Amino acid sequence: MTNLLNTILVTILVMNLFALGTSRILAVTRVVAAQGVLLGFIPLLVHKSLVMPVLLMAAAAISIKAILIPSIIVRALRDAQIKHEVKPLIGFLPSIILGAIATAFALLFAGQLPLAGNHYDTLLVPTAIATVLVGFIQLVTRYKAISQVIGYLILENGIFIFSMLLVEAMPLIVEMGVMLDLFVGIFVTCIIINHINQAFSSMDTRELVSLKE
Repeated sequence: MTNLLNTILVTILVMNLFALGTSRILAVTRVVAAQGVLLGFIPLLVHKSLVMPVLLMAAAAISIKAILIPSIIVRALRDAQIKHEVKPLIGFLPSIILGAIATAFALLFAGQLPLAGNHYDTLLVPTAIATVLVGFIQLVTRYKAISQVIGYLILENGIFIFSMLLVEAMPLIVEMGVMLDLFVGIFVTCIIINHINQAFSSMDTRELVSLKE
């Protein structure tokens, strides 16, 4: 089980770097959807027994993170008729390098956290930290509003992984509630994005400065 869990976590780390290195927003959306599928398997591998709440959490993660939210984002992309992130704040290659540095930082310093001692044989802690950092990088270095939404989703994926360290202390219903809030938030955000695109003929957040005039 541990080897399979670590394989899934390494795959998520690789997906993080791919998300930072491509300008195709649809491709990044598909990567995030694939991450959602992998995240759905993590509760099954972390928990010692497959009780009903664990199965429900896995099903909710896959349904919301891999199906519902990506579908909403793809529809927003189609309505806004955009395909690429053009001229981000930091270039794609520097973004990959920055993401790799963040991942290395997470691998080196994750062991200093108190919770890491109970999961020393897995990559749960470094993957959670690295995914949060990569999501933050995606969020602050992209100008397209939809790319920023994807960055927020990646960041939340890292929080989801980190929550697996607290499965004994935090009821699963709390995490499921967080995922529902995430779904509603991104649903509303994508509606707002469509209105922004109609008003400004662009999804570049820099265009919002015209509201000052």
